Amino acid sequence: MVAVRISSRSGLPSLLLYLGIGIAMGQDGIFDIKFNNAELTQVIGYAALVVILAEGGLGTKWKEIRPALPAAVMLSLVGVAVSVGVTAAGAHYLVGLDWRQALIIGAVVSSTDAAAVFSVLRKVPLPARITGVLEAESGFNDAPVVILVVAFSTTGSVESWYVLIGEIALELAIGAAMGIAVGWLGSYGLRRVALPASGLYPIAVMAIAVSAYAAGALVHGSGFLAVYLAAMILGNAKLPHWPATRGFADGLGWLAQIGMFVLLGLLVTPHDLLDDFWPAVVVGLVLTVVARPLEVFISLAPFRLPWQEKALMSWAGLRGAVPIILATIPMVAGVEGSTRVFNIVFVLVIVYTLIQGPTLPWVAKALKIAEDPAEAADLGIESAPLERLRGHLLSVAIPGRSKMHGVEVGELRLPAGAAVTLVVRDGKSFVPAPSTVLRRSDELLVVATDPVRDATEERLRAVGENGKLAGWLGSGGKSGGESPAGHRTGHDVVHDVTQALKAVKRRGKTGGPKTHH
Repeated sequence: MVAVRISSRSGLPSLLLYLGIGIAMGQDGIFDIKFNNAELTQVIGYAALVVILAEGGLGTKWKEIRPALPAAVMLSLVGVAVSVGVTAAGAHYLVGLDWRQALIIGAVVSSTDAAAVFSVLRKVPLPARITGVLEAESGFNDAPVVILVVAFSTTGSVESWYVLIGEIALELAIGAAMGIAVGWLGSYGLRRVALPASGLYPIAVMAIAVSAYAAGALVHGSGFLAVYLAAMILGNAKLPHWPATRGFADGLGWLAQIGMFVLLGLLVTPHDLLDDFWPAVVVGLVLTVVARPLEVFISLAPFRLPWQEKALMSWAGLRGAVPIILATIPMVAGVEGSTRVFNIVFVLVIVYTLIQGPTLPWVAKALKIAEDPAEAADLGIESAPLERLRGHLLSVAIPGRSKMHGVEVGELRLPAGAAVTLVVRDGKSFVPAPSTVLRRSDELLVVATDPVRDATEERLRAVGENGKLAGWLGSGGKSGGESPAGHRTGHDVVHDVTQALKAVKRRGKTGGPKTHH
């Protein structure tokens, strides 16, 4: 737990700390544990990666990632090809590796790591379009990279480039189809079937996500892409007891990272790394300074993005445990020189993660594209289905930066069929009046009938993001008085203005915001 706190405060991906623990326990370490089973490490690493991708998909917001999908796909296909070619050329001509080893290293390190990207980017206040592209890329590019590494690690001649492209396209298409199908079916079932205990929902969600990986792999598709897409669909489906599910998935993700990184630390032999330190630095320099920027600028050439954003994406291509896990594939296949490949990848990941992770906020600030951290935060809304009453009980937590602070209960303008029934403030609960002013850190219990459940949550989020006049300003969240198409009528505008004037008048008489006594 100390390692978790250090990594979260330092800006370093937890990779480095847990790898250090594994190295300290392994050969040349304190306990001198002898472990050299690359095949077991690969199996456990794949299982942990499935959990990490599922956790990342559950936390990915569709409204942020949807505009970023074309760019992420280009980075995952065209970008990977550019990165593999440039990095392999550097490894061959500058380090002296033969072409098979150079291609394996080029493919292995071309995969950005989901765990590293998710853990670092969510602490850096970047525009949603940048985080959307980087998170989607880290979820998508594992599939083509795995295919390339396996192809380069097989005995005999490497298949023609057009055959590899065909295999990558087919596996991605199958994996995407299976992930979307499993995610949609799973979310449909969970929204309509009330489980006997709330604690079963987190387990069911993770089971569905893992099933997507199994289904994709069973039909020779990309299981990694399938699990990420299925988890993303589940994460945006407004499932019951969502905060509990999200916390459970986050805990499993941390557990998977810890186990995987410690095991990888056990597998390495520290004294063997010294001979490959400078080759790893040279290959990493080619990857970071040449290959990654070329990958980003070539792949994103069709998109009208400022050069500052492309520069940040070039620096934010974080590597982590995924390249180290993929480096075990040639070891299991018995490729000549595979141990040296593993050592170079291991050192490269550690050195450049140590450099890139902590400096990412500084680079974003220097490029003047970091967002204001004081921007309104999203509401935490948990839904519990009331099956027999055909309704839902919404638990709403108002975060510190929410614009719902200072809004009266009556000014929420929830749809007919929904009402705020209880407010919990400073450990005390009370039934609010229409004039009760909501505050930061309040928790609300909102009861909504089944037909207006989604509209109620949409309205609450709109007010949380844009304040009491959210609908008037065209920022979404239909209330009971809006037209079905979402267009505001003259009555709506008059109602909003009247409510605002009444609030100003009341506060003028009392000398400040009204509060509940």
